[in-house]
Amino acid sequence: MAILKAFKGIRPVKEKINLIAARPYDVLNKNEARKESEGNPYSYLHVTKPEIDLPDDVDQYAPEVYKKGAENFKKLLDDGIFVPDDKEYLYIYAQTMEGRTQYGIVGCAGVEDFMNNVILHHEKTLPSKVEERKNHIRASNVNYEPVFFTYPAVKEIDEIVASVVKEEPEYDFITDEGFGHHFWVIRNQENINRIIELFAELPNVYIADGHHRTTSAALIGNDRKENNPNHKGNEEYNFFLTVNFPDNQLHIIDYNRVVKDLNNNSEDEFFEKLKDKFIVEEKGEDIYKPINTHNFSMYFKGKWYSLTTKKGTFEENNPIGCLDVSIMSDNILNEILGIDDLRKSKRIDFVGGIRGLGELKHRVDNGEMAVAFALYPVSIAQLFDVADSGCIMPPKTTWFEPKLRSGLVVHSLED
Repeated sequence: MAILKAFKGIRPVKEKINLIAARPYDVLNKNEARKESEGNPYSYLHVTKPEIDLPDDVDQYAPEVYKKGAENFKKLLDDGIFVPDDKEYLYIYAQTMEGRTQYGIVGCAGVEDFMNNVILHHEKTLPSKVEERKNHIRASNVNYEPVFFTYPAVKEIDEIVASVVKEEPEYDFITDEGFGHHFWVIRNQENINRIIELFAELPNVYIADGHHRTTSAALIGNDRKENNPNHKGNEEYNFFLTVNFPDNQLHIIDYNRVVKDLNNNSEDEFFEKLKDKFIVEEKGEDIYKPINTHNFSMYFKGKWYSLTTKKGTFEENNPIGCLDVSIMSDNILNEILGIDDLRKSKRIDFVGGIRGLGELKHRVDNGEMAVAFALYPVSIAQLFDVADSGCIMPPKTTWFEPKLRSGLVVHSLED
């Protein structure tokens, strides 16, 4: 039984949305964020990446960074750039990429659902990153950015969404990447109530992207519950900001690997070891893309190769072992190339499929990397299977695009 709660969103004025909306905090480093927000005092990056407004010698995790973010957001409120809604609403946030549109319900998830495993995850979180996000919430008392959730599609929810999006959107803009972003307020109370009822019938919802933000928001809420002797359960700290997309509208993009060297293997030794576990076929100079699960492409010394996994190489009934990222890690990265910790090794890097396989070729051809591997994307069904089994996917498995824009709506933890 999944909790979805309407809330009084704090939203930017319509005429400033193009200046405010920003990419999420974790896809830009400080220099990139500073450059992107240059000359734009309204950019939401001043809130989510406030280190851009402080001297370079200030540690990005210092208390003054979180304080600066809270100050920047308060100024946007005081100047009337962000305005609280008068009632509790649900919202619709849609994204269009390459002619495909996905429609998400914006509302608040329940801290209780996270603690009770109604909200399921598929990635490991790092305590240091969780604490860093918690510090942002502590300083501001708001959820600055939503978390990207998915759920098994419900026909009646789709029908309600379809009726709402016939109206003119509150916000409608296209970013530099060519992605469309559209936002509606669901004002009809019957629609709001029915969506909440339908969510309550879902046994689980799933974190698609934003595991650290989810964990930090939930832990903050749980801490406040435990430290409030008058806790009732309906306080705003019991909920956190989410965008919930139906699974049949989402598309996971491949997440590929590039490696610096062959781990002291000669070229012949490398190929002989590959042939123990894979059917290796040379494909020539034209880019070769994996055609299905358990098929990989490799770029090495100016040529592309198809690597098809041989039978018996992996456990077909193991939800983790049958993933292509696991097959790649176990049989190539670890066994042949000596990379046993993807999180710590400096000999490997990861390239989101949004950049295309040409980026893999480029990084090998310029001598930075020795070899590149492209993987077939993980499916939503596989993500659900892993989360349902209580397992954790290997690092850098899923890449969702387009990313949620930050600054369209904010949730306050104050009642």
